[in-house]
Parts: sequence; C-alpha cells; structure tokens
Amino acid sequence: MGVRLAAALAASALLAGCGSGGDDSSATSSTPPSTSSNDAAVAYVDKVCAAASSFVSVPKTPPKLDATDQNKLKADMAAYMGQMADAFGSTATRLREVGPSPVAGGDEQVEKMAATFTDVAKTFGDARSTIEQADANDPVGGIQAAGDAIARLDEFTEPLKQLESHPELAAAAQQAPSCQALRTLRPSTATSEAPPATS
Repeated sequence: MGVRLAAALAASALLAGCGSGGDDSSATSSTPPSTSSNDAAVAYVDKVCAAASSFVSVPKTPPKLDATDQNKLKADMAAYMGQMADAFGSTATRLREVGPSPVAGGDEQVEKMAATFTDVAKTFGDARSTIEQADANDPVGGIQAAGDAIARLDEFTEPLKQLESHPELAAAAQQAPSCQALRTLRPSTATSEAPPATS
C-alpha cells in the first residue's frame, strides 16, 4: 500500500497549494485609467481573490508514510482528507461572504467558484469517511477514494479561471493586488514536503 499511497501524496503535494498561473502572460499593463465604477469592480474582485487564496494558508500536511503501522497510516490519511475538506469548505464560505457584485454577472461567477470549492470539499469529506471505514490491512481499501479526491486538485491549477471567463472581472483582476498574489502562490513548506516513497 505504501508505494501507491506515496504516489497519491506526491501528487497532492504538488497541487495542494492550488496556486499556479505564475506563468500567465495574459496580464498586461495597458489597462485603461480607473473610473469609480472600475474601482468598485477592482475592490470587489480583490475580495474574491483574497477569499479564494485563503485555501492556500490552511495547514494541509500530508501524513508521513509508515508501512509498519497500517492503523496509524489509515488514521493519518483520514485526518489529511479532513484537513483538505475543511480547507475547501471554509474557502467556499468566505467566497459566499464577499457580498454583492457591482459588476453584472459577478455574483453568478463567484457562486460558481464557491460551488466548485463546496463540491471538492464533499469529495474529500467522503474520502475521509471511506478511509475511516476501510480495513487498515486491506492494501486497496480507502486508497482509491483518496486518489480520486487528490485528482480533483487539478481543477485549482488555474485559480482565476472562473473570473477570467468574464471580461469585466478579468480586467479588474489584472489590477487587484490579491489576484496578482493568487497568480503566483506556491504550496507552503508543509504541503511541499512530499514524503519519500516506501515499499
């Protein structure tokens, strides 16, 4: 079970920060001068990006692999799935607390972002339950659920994708400090320390 779990955890360590987009060349410096309406859009989108980036700051430490103690490994993996579920769930809540959009269609785009976070939170929560109910001595039990949940982190390699599908929000995101920070976020030290594979 150790090798398969190591592969899953290595994937999660690369993606759990959900911050890619550092090579995004779409941002330009040719943005028109701000207007009061544009200022409101920038302020709104800045709050949205700050809420979305809160996911990265939540501790999501992969468990150390210890093939000699399957019960501990099972418990640690379940706890890790729980950390991820809580991180996605709390971010969805923060997105829904941003407030009304000054831009037509903004509320719908942010709700889509929040719905995605909520859905992935459920995936990790379900994986935690599956792992908790699995037989620790079963080399397959719970691992598929964990792998499926971790695979969904691919959806967060472009954290601004939803905003950038809306032209006015995309323009505001180019000026919002929190959105610029979100483009370059990388996994924290805790999330990037992938444990070595064991057999």
